[in-house]
Amino acid sequence: MEITQTIDTLDVTVLEPRMKHPTIFEWFDKLKGGEAFVIHNDHDPKPLYYQLLGERGNIFKWEYLEQGPEVWEVRISKLTPAEGETVGELVAKDFRKAQVFKKYGIDFCCGGKKTVAQVCEEKGISQDVLEHELLAMDEAEQTRQAEYDKWEPGFLADYIVNMHHSYVREAIPALYEYTTKIARVHGKNHPELLEVVKHFTNVANELEAHMPKEERVLFPYIKQLSEAKISSVKIEPASFGTIQNPINMMEMEHDHAGRELEMIRELTNDYTLPADACATYTVAFKKLKEFEDDLFRHIHLENNILFPKAVELEKEVVK
Repeated sequence: MEITQTIDTLDVTVLEPRMKHPTIFEWFDKLKGGEAFVIHNDHDPKPLYYQLLGERGNIFKWEYLEQGPEVWEVRISKLTPAEGETVGELVAKDFRKAQVFKKYGIDFCCGGKKTVAQVCEEKGISQDVLEHELLAMDEAEQTRQAEYDKWEPGFLADYIVNMHHSYVREAIPALYEYTTKIARVHGKNHPELLEVVKHFTNVANELEAHMPKEERVLFPYIKQLSEAKISSVKIEPASFGTIQNPINMMEMEHDHAGRELEMIRELTNDYTLPADACATYTVAFKKLKEFEDDLFRHIHLENNILFPKAVELEKEVVK
């Protein structure tokens, strides 16, 4: 994002030594993403760079405007999440950001290759508001999360099968029963439920065909790549060519499933229950939302973490 506002200058030389760094931090914390200020000093403020990096993280840009010998000036800019990173990359680094994207209806798994600026423009969302919430996530106290991006790819593939594939297989029969029942009982007053059944059937059929492909072909190959790296050996190319070929197919199918779930969310007005909802109606919507949440996390782990790792791994160990 280009900085168009007037940039203020903080003359550090007139401050008491004990107030210099606290004042600079105060100025920085007031910045919005894309904004900047200049510090004017009589020596190189490089120690401040390391303090800022350590206490605020990699969310700023440091640019020397003058480098002595008598005057030193540095422009400090607060980065926006849109700069150089896609939605998928942001979520891969910190899955908590998925909460912000979901709040605004932004697809972070199937559409994860778009920047924040792109998705804001497409959806008519205020980029400043969204970036403020994302930066607040960065600056909030970190909660303990599984560091999926640090897991070995073979282990992550096993995790996906045992956690997410198992969940999908257990959830589908119950959701078939719930959605068809409420469509039969309430369909006259709520005809959208007939469409919900259709879209759920589509996503269920897609996944029931999709998961065995991963379990029988793609994931075993990823585990073979991992084992080759651990053993420091080279292996022959796969019969399907580069791993990007099955990955492209899996991502396309993820996209199809994501669109079907998006249609269900639109039809149900974000799973809002009508006044005449019975107990089964309530359970069906709760389970549909749970199913969507699990599937989006599932797809995120594959599209944004496992698949990129596998592509790089193949480059290392395949002859």
